[in-house]
Parts: sequence; structure tokens; C-alpha cells
Amino acid sequence: MNVSGVIASGIASDEVASDVNPPDMIASDFNEPAVGEQGTDEPAVHQPGMSRRELSQRELSGPAVTASMDRRGFLRGAAIFAGSLSAAAAGCAPGQPLPANPSPQPNAANPPRPTPAEQLERQTADALRWAGTDRADWVRTREEADHNVVVVGGGQSGVSIAYQLRRKGVGRVEVIDMAAPGEAGIWRSVARMRQLQTPKTMPGPEMGNPALGFRAWFETLNGTQAFDALDRIPRLTWADYLDWFRETTGTSVRYRTRLLEVEPAGNLLRLHLESDGQQRIETTRKLVIATGFAGAGGPSIPGFLRDLPADRWMHSSGPVPFEVVAGRVVAVLGAGASAFDAAAVALEGGAAEVHLFSRRAYIDYPGGAPRGAAPVDRGHSSVSELSADLPDPVRWRNFLAGERRPASVPRDSIERVMAFPGFRLHLNSPWSAVAVRGAKVIVSVEERELPFDYIIAGTGYQIDLSAQPEFARVHEYVARWNDLYQPEAGEENGAMSAHPYLGPAFELLPRAGTGAEWVRNIHCFNLAAQLSFGKPVGDVPSMPDQPRVITAIARELYVEGVDVAANKGYMDAPVVPVDPELYQRAVQL
Repeated sequence: MNVSGVIASGIASDEVASDVNPPDMIASDFNEPAVGEQGTDEPAVHQPGMSRRELSQRELSGPAVTASMDRRGFLRGAAIFAGSLSAAAAGCAPGQPLPANPSPQPNAANPPRPTPAEQLERQTADALRWAGTDRADWVRTREEADHNVVVVGGGQSGVSIAYQLRRKGVGRVEVIDMAAPGEAGIWRSVARMRQLQTPKTMPGPEMGNPALGFRAWFETLNGTQAFDALDRIPRLTWADYLDWFRETTGTSVRYRTRLLEVEPAGNLLRLHLESDGQQRIETTRKLVIATGFAGAGGPSIPGFLRDLPADRWMHSSGPVPFEVVAGRVVAVLGAGASAFDAAAVALEGGAAEVHLFSRRAYIDYPGGAPRGAAPVDRGHSSVSELSADLPDPVRWRNFLAGERRPASVPRDSIERVMAFPGFRLHLNSPWSAVAVRGAKVIVSVEERELPFDYIIAGTGYQIDLSAQPEFARVHEYVARWNDLYQPEAGEENGAMSAHPYLGPAFELLPRAGTGAEWVRNIHCFNLAAQLSFGKPVGDVPSMPDQPRVITAIARELYVEGVDVAANKGYMDAPVVPVDPELYQRAVQL
């Protein structure tokens, strides 16, 4: 039995992919910037309080989304699931006894062994105790500021950054997310892949504490053999781990809260928020935008699709309307990983046929034709967080090379659609126009006109701060790449030129002549940083870059809080000897 199949089964916030994925780059969990919600045929993963009968029913009807998760219940549920998973790893059917030595019966001299869930809880408690208590909040309070830091996005990046700030001793950190509890991030809402594309051993939010990492969590609950048997991490298993990490670290999120607008207030930032339908204004010294790929400009939608009636098409970042695609003929525009996964979900939802259109002559996938050696300045995953320090021409060309290459699609995403006889692939087939004629949407491909019942645009996301409503009063002050770098002839790219040119801590930089130094207080840990940092920021591969943000924020808050006059007073104060009683009798006269 395939273990990854057994366990496989967030965009208010984080993390979706890029068309940039040359072979020498670290794999992204979204190979191009278009994602959508999960399919309905994924094998189930155990949820808190779910009986084995309910689990079996879920495997037949599709995965359910749990709005909230009780930590203790979740751990118990994971332990129950661990038994069947360990059996699968050992080659046994779930529910059958493992080929292991029988355990002695518990008695007073031989107390019962802890369950995997209990073991996880104990070792995690030890790890947190050994790491020491959270540092005391050393940041000097500014009465006019409601918060030291506001993090927008309660997905994997936002929660991880908030936790690290707390460990650094930075207090008054608020995490907000417009989603409801249990729905933040993409992994249970809009991501469709069955398993992550990144290696299962890639660092995550644990940041140097392996006891908080995915491997420790998974192996403790399911056994070493189960981890070894994994190909890559199943998407919903990763979502379960992130829930556990957030609850274990005690990182709170203010849900149902949307950032409407940012504006300067001296050297503070004034935030216009909407929380549970009520608007309010709060101020912060620092702002971290951890809104994933949709938070840097929104979906990239070709102009010829925008005028279609809303009930005839969707972007792959939204939920597939199964009641519409069932029995119908669907066209998917785009050929990246998320386009393939959207096609799979439509087929799994009962579509009679799905036609996927690529403007390129072939589909690239790992293990396909050799693509040449990686450049000497690329391909080193252990130092990928240093890519922001490469010279501008190298960063520009690396990104441009990715734009010119086809996106690499995971083999399992291709195999997923190839399992359906109704899947059709059209190569060298860019669209030129679409129109509605009666009950059909007519797609023009070169000199052909093809009729479809429904359209899915797997066309990724754009990077354009001016398209983000919350940046309406900010974007004109922000430096872009075309303000600071001019590419050589033949290397121009208008869309890339509009990307914000970020500083080394993911901070926005002021456009020359604006004097808007306050924009440096905004850190964009989302897709807007992709060109500056050489990777799809917000996705798993970008997590090792988070210490740049943490260190910079802590440094600036610390330096800003220095009282120069008090420091001089301390230096000039007379030194008063302490009472010598403690050592007086040993003094030789």
C-alpha cells in the first residue's frame, strides 16, 4: 500500500506559486501562481472526533473541512490514525495487527506505554521548556501606537513570523486574517494538489527547533517507517501539522479581520480595518504583509475573459462549481501545475471532458528531458536564502529565464488527469478571443473556433501593488525595479519592471524624491518579493528567509527606543560602592 496515498487526502493568507521554476531552483509547492481548492477524491485524513466508520464514509464522499480544531482532540485523532498509517508502512492493511513483538500487559511494575499522541505532547513540552520561556517584552512602549507589529495573514508565514518575533522578545504583535477560524491559509481552501511539491525534509516554521518540525510531529504520531515511505508531504497532512504548530506555540490570530487601507501617520502606520463587519482604525509601528500570492496584485486574468458572464468562467483561485461542470465540457487555459490540478478536480467532479490549452509545444515535468546544468550561482538549496544578495543583473536574468521557460508540472499532477479518458491536451494553442453564443462559450484558437460549456483560467497571479486596495495611498511612493535597474537590450520585461524593489529585510523602499521614508515600515513577505528574492515568497521554500524580517524589525524597534539623554546620564552617574559586609572579614589591612 502506498502510504502517501493513505494519508493524502490556506486566500486570506499564505502561499501559492510561480511560473518561475527552472530546474536549478528549489521547487515551489505551487509551480505556477494559480491555485484552487482541493479535489473531492483525495483519500481522507483523520479529523478530531471522527469514528472509523465516518472516516470510511469520508473516503467515499470526499474530504471535509473542519472549521476549528481542539488540540487534545486533534492529538488523539492523529494517534488513532497513526495505527492504520503505521500498518500501511509495514505492508499491512489498516486495522490488522502489526508484525511486531507483543507488548507486555500493563501492571504496577510495568506501566502502560504512552500513546503516540501522549509521547508527542510530552516531547514537545520538553522541547519548549529546554528552549526557555519567551523573552520578556523589551520594546519601549509608544503610547500613540496600538501595536509594535501587525502581521496581515494567519497562514503558515504569518503564524511563523509572529512566533519568531515573540521568541525574540518583541511584544504587542497582532496577527489578523480575513478568514474564519480554521480557514486561514490555502491548504484547506484553495490548494488542489494532493501532496506538496517541495522535499519532505525542507525546513518549515520550526526555525531551528527540530522538535517543532514536521518530521518530529509526523514520526512521533506515525512512526519512522511511515515518514520514510512518504514521497512528499500530503497537502492536508501539512495543514494538520500547521494547525498543531499554531496551537502548540500559542500563536493567536484575530480572525474575520480585513485590512482595508494603509496610510502614514507620522512615522507610524494607520490601518483601516474591518472586523466582523465593524470598521475601526488602529496604529502600528511595523506592518508585515504575509498574504501569499493573491496579496500582491490579485489573479492575472486575460482581458478577453474579463467581459464573460460570471457564470461561464472562473479563475483557478476560486472553488470549482461542481454543479456546473458535472456532465459538461470544460476548457482550462494554462499549463502549469495548478492548471493541471484544476483540470483534475473538474474531471473528478464529473466533467464529461476537460480540454487543457498550452501556448507552448510541450509540457515540462521532473524526470523529463535534460535541461542543462544549473548556473554556478544557482541550485544550492542550503543557501537559497542568500539569493537576495545576488547582483541585480543576476536576479533579473534568473527571473527572466523562468518567465521564458515552461513551468514544470509534477508527474503526479499529470498522471492524475491522464487517469481520465475525457482529458484532452492542446499544445501550441494560445487563445486569441472568447465569446458567448447561446449556451456555449466559443474559444478562438488560431483559425479554429471551439465550443465549451465552462472556462477555468489557470493563468496565475499578477504582481502590481496598485491593484491592491489596501495600498491605494501607498503604491505611488514605492520604488519599483524600473526605478533602480535598467536591463540590457533584449532583456526588457514590462511586467517585471513593475515589481517593487525590496530591501534586504523584505521592506518597501521609498521612490526617489518622495521623502516617504515611512514605507520602510512595511515588509512584504508575499509574492511581491519574488523578483527581489528569487523564489515564490510565502511558499515553503521561503521560510528560511523569515529571520531577515525578524532581525530587522527587532533591530529597528530597539534602536528607535534608545534614550540618548538617559544613556549619557547613566554614563555620568557617580559609581556608589556597595556595602562591603559580604566580604569585609577577608580584607587584609
